[in-house]
Amino acid sequence: MSVIIGIDPHKRSATIEVITERGDVVTVGKFGTDQVGYAEMLLAGRRFAERVWAVEGCNGVGRHIAHRLVHDGETVLDVPAKLSAQVRVFATGNGRKTDPVDAHSVALAALRAPNLVRVQADPELVVLGMLVDRREEFGRARTQTVSRLHRLLLELFPGGAKKFLSAAQARALVATVKPRDIVGKTRRRLVVELITELETIDRKSKAAEKDLRELVIARGSTLLDLHGIGPSGAARLLADVGDIHRFGNRD
Repeated sequence: MSVIIGIDPHKRSATIEVITERGDVVTVGKFGTDQVGYAEMLLAGRRFAERVWAVEGCNGVGRHIAHRLVHDGETVLDVPAKLSAQVRVFATGNGRKTDPVDAHSVALAALRAPNLVRVQADPELVVLGMLVDRREEFGRARTQTVSRLHRLLLELFPGGAKKFLSAAQARALVATVKPRDIVGKTRRRLVVELITELETIDRKSKAAEKDLRELVIARGSTLLDLHGIGPSGAARLLADVGDIHRFGNRD
């Protein structure tokens, strides 16, 4: 019997529903995503000789499940979250979400949508995705560090520092003040610590940007030739788009 196994994925659990080509429900189950739970889920799916797994959000929360299945030789389809949401409304008459309902919606979406993309775990794109995520984390960490730095500098200097502040500029600024009271001394010490953190973040960001540039070029992409697209933007596009043929047309 040919079946579709719809999966509603979460970080620590996955709910599945198995349906036939006619849409009849065969079985439903919930499994953990640890090694034991995943093995049980895989065994439950392999009871059916002809099977296709349909996973919601393979570029997001469903990626870890989808890639594990592909690694184990399974056929996996990527079901966009918007598509399964539309099916859920039509199937239930409302948008109410539960794990079994979501798994049912994913399975029905895969049954009724003929042009879903088959998931391919391209190692190069996986690496690009991980590295660009890390580069973006550095960016968020820098913003937070600079915000904390500005708050302390405002208390240390009348009027504070200028809005766009580099680590070198902050270090030069703090070198001009020598508080004598314990509050001022503590505030200055914290500023110096934050400047050191900022220098570390900037150094790691620069190295990450260099790595991304090299990987994008090695991929043979010409995205960097476009005005306004740097290594991080190019890497994000490549990692998230994946197989360009999953889009029906150029629009």
